[in-house]
Amino acid sequence: MKRPETVTRDEWLDARRELLAKEKDLTRAQDRLNAERRRLPMVRMDKDYRFTGPDGEVGLVELFEGRRQLVVQHFMFDPSWDQGCPSCTAMADDLSEGALAHLASRDTAFSAVSRAPYPKLAAYRRERGWTFPWYSSHGSDFNYDFHVSLDPAVTPTEYNFRDAAAWVGAGQEWLADYVGEQPGVSAFLREGDEVFHTYSAYGRGVEVMMQAYRLLDITALGRQEEWEEPSDRVPDAWPADPGFPR
Repeated sequence: MKRPETVTRDEWLDARRELLAKEKDLTRAQDRLNAERRRLPMVRMDKDYRFTGPDGEVGLVELFEGRRQLVVQHFMFDPSWDQGCPSCTAMADDLSEGALAHLASRDTAFSAVSRAPYPKLAAYRRERGWTFPWYSSHGSDFNYDFHVSLDPAVTPTEYNFRDAAAWVGAGQEWLADYVGEQPGVSAFLREGDEVFHTYSAYGRGVEVMMQAYRLLDITALGRQEEWEEPSDRVPDAWPADPGFPR
């Protein structure tokens, strides 16, 4: 394993200040991007999606719990599975009670939604010790309309805003006819009883929920995954698996 170069404190400060200037540039660029995200137009949710939770069947507006905004984790949990996706599980593990309270203080609710029947979700939630709301979209079009359940026989393939032809062109032919679950995160705005879809992210966009990755990114060894540079920091690098396999 090759360690970072050892230097004097003054040399380290020079290098750190140079990196800080780049970090500030990135922060300002992120602020500009966030402003563009907030300026995105929105789409009225006209379909009456139904979800099953601890109190029975509810509509999308009930997931807001009276708040103005809602963030949904599209949690991968196929109806045939007995456990949730390991990566989505790791994301949910990173979601603390404090984070939920902070969202609520800014008039924002959080919920996970999966296609598995509610009893499976409730059992897995108890097993993991989670307290955040989790609803089943089983039997509805919600997952297919938000392109996190893929099946060309149900709806044309689209994931991360690319159709089947685009995925083939990108060298990801397997996604063109893939049948199964994929991760995502979506945001919604409520005005009275009207609900609007404002944002969705897929692929690496779901890293917004991965606090462990964010902390590892500031360390010398990083995420310790095979794709990272420099590539010689750990003797046995992990695969790019946000489920943190052990």
